[in-house]
Amino acid sequence: MGTLGCCLLLALALLVPWDAESRKCDLQGLWRNELGSNMTILATNTAGTFSGSYHTAVAATTKQILVSPLQGVQQHPGAKRHPTFGFTVQWQFSDSTTAFVGQCFVDHHGKETLETTWLLREEVLSHKDTWKATRVGTSIFIRIK
Repeated sequence: MGTLGCCLLLALALLVPWDAESRKCDLQGLWRNELGSNMTILATNTAGTFSGSYHTAVAATTKQILVSPLQGVQQHPGAKRHPTFGFTVQWQFSDSTTAFVGQCFVDHHGKETLETTWLLREEVLSHKDTWKATRVGTSIFIRIK
């Protein structure tokens, strides 16, 4: 292989990963976490706010699990490659709310993931029971669509 062929091959090899890594992460779409919960995020407006829905695959209740609304905001929409964001889910089947914060990443293959930490607060009957009212965890979402 000649010098020109080697240079061309090297240029192509360097171009593909760089192109994937330069992609900005887009929150809009359908996401699924490691427990099988599905989340749909609608378009983010110019102020960075968005809405959507969350259908959890897990819950500490005997009630029927319902799709629940979410509301959120993205930091510096469109300006950052790996934006931070936060959103809340108002559960339609329990007396609890969950707040998620996280960051969107795009790997060198172009795969988008949302890495989040969440706090779930459930209603308790008195302030003496507040010690058991909050749960904390993490979830990693991958883009489905």
